[in-house]
Order: sequence, then C-alpha cells, then structure tokens
Amino acid sequence: MTASSATPSATPSATTTAAPGGRAAPAAVRVAGGTWADDLRAMRMVWKRELIRFFRNRTRIVTSLVQPILFLFVLGTGLSSITRGLPSGVNFKTFMFPGILCMAVLFTAIFSAVSIVWDREFGFMREMLVAPVRRSSIVVGKTLGGATVAAFQGAVMLALAGLVHVPYSLPLMATLVVELLLVAIALTAFGTMLASRMEQVESFQVVMQFFVLPMFFLSGALFPLSGLPVWLRVLTRLDPLTYGVDPMRRAVFNHLGLPRATVAKLAPGVTWGGWRVPTLLELGIVVAMGASMLAVAIWQFSKVE
Repeated sequence: MTASSATPSATPSATTTAAPGGRAAPAAVRVAGGTWADDLRAMRMVWKRELIRFFRNRTRIVTSLVQPILFLFVLGTGLSSITRGLPSGVNFKTFMFPGILCMAVLFTAIFSAVSIVWDREFGFMREMLVAPVRRSSIVVGKTLGGATVAAFQGAVMLALAGLVHVPYSLPLMATLVVELLLVAIALTAFGTMLASRMEQVESFQVVMQFFVLPMFFLSGALFPLSGLPVWLRVLTRLDPLTYGVDPMRRAVFNHLGLPRATVAKLAPGVTWGGWRVPTLLELGIVVAMGASMLAVAIWQFSKVE
C-alpha cells in the first residue's frame, strides 16, 4: 500500500491509498480559496444573488420607478406652466430628463446597499465573510449587483425619452447607457461604503436620506448651473452627482438641434473659475470617486469582526 499527499502550502491535494477490499481510491480533493478563480466565482455568485433578489421582488421594481415618473411628469408638467419662456420652446420636461435618469439610478443604487446591513443584522453576512475567498470579491460583487440593478432602472426610464421630446438616436442612447452605468457603479460604491460598518437597517435608512436628497437637489437636475449665487454654485461643484447629470444633459442637448445660445443657457456645463469642465474629465471624476469609495468599503470589510 502506497500513499502520497501534498504539502500544506499546496492548494490541490489528492490521496491514492487503495481502500480495503480493492475498492477504488477516493477522488482528488481540492481545497477552495486563495486563487483568483475562486474570487471571480464568489464575485459572480454575489452579483447573481443581488439580481435574483431584485427581479423576484416585483413590488420593488414598480415602486422604485414611481418617484422618478412623478417628478418627470407631475412636477415637470407643473413647472412647465411657469417656465413657458424657455428659449426655442424647449419643454421643461426635456430639460429635466437627464436629471431624472440620474435620480432613478441614485435611489436604486444607494438603497441597494441596504441588503448589506440586512445580511449583517440577520447573520448571513457572517457566513459569507468566513468563506475561503478574499473579502474584496464579496464587496465588488455586491457593488456590481447593485449597479446592474440601478442601471436597469435607468434604462427603463430611458425608454420614456420620446414622451419628453428626446430623440431615440442610437448614438445618444448608447452614450446615455454608458454614462448611466458609470454613475450607477459610483453611487452603489458610495452606498456600500456607508453600509459597510452599519449594524441596523433603520440607521442606514436615516443616513441615506441625509445624503440622497441633498445630492439630488444640488446636482442641477432641476435647474441650470448658471446664474447661481456663490454659495449654491460652490455646493453644486462639490456634489459628486453633478458630474453625472451634466454629461447626460450635454449629450441630450447636443442631439436636439437647438441654437448654440439656447444650449449655453440651459446646459452651460460645470465650470471651474470660468473654465468649462470637459465631459471626459467629468466622467473621470465619477470613476475616480467610485473607485475611492469602493476602496474604502473594501478596507472596512477587511477589518476583523
């Protein structure tokens, strides 16, 4: 009878000892963990779990779309009656549309992080954290899952573009989808960062409300960024969502065929000391902020609990 075994540092291990009675030796056993393949698999499973939870909850799908639709068609129609003087007859709902897209992504992305607090409160998170994979894979999977759900919600709102006089142009739709995805990842990373150390769902919801509404109203979703008082102009430049709304509004207005003066008035862009920030730099800021907040969330999860 012969036997062979792997050293403790090796991941695969197998036994070739013949069993009594001439039976076949047991199959090779592989210890999970420690490889990028394991991390990618864990990431994929966490991402898939977030999608399953979302699509099985039809009530959540419907209710998460109610608020953006109310803002767009109720608030937008009401404000249109007092903004009839917009240049070239631009409908106010057309102006609001990019901001409402970001609104749909904002609420869904950040509140998707509540599942982290929920899993921690009911013990499931502890079971995931003891799995033989890097904790960063769990955080990234959660973030990608929430971002996918948020981008889906934004895409549903994007289908309503024709109702607010936004053309269904393939280049425009492709541009908006890419920008929605970048904003969704950054906002989900922000929610994940805040949820990474919270123990109760109630506390998370209070903190989220503290951040969500100011971020939305200061992003320029409901008003142009020109002609603002100094204090409000400073706050809009500090709001990370501003750098997500402005590229979308710029893309929409560039496809409307409006006079240059009209575009300059309604979509003046974000300026730093009179210099207009380019679209690529704005999107780069969104990506950088998302990566920074994701890194903080990973660091928080890496602490021993």
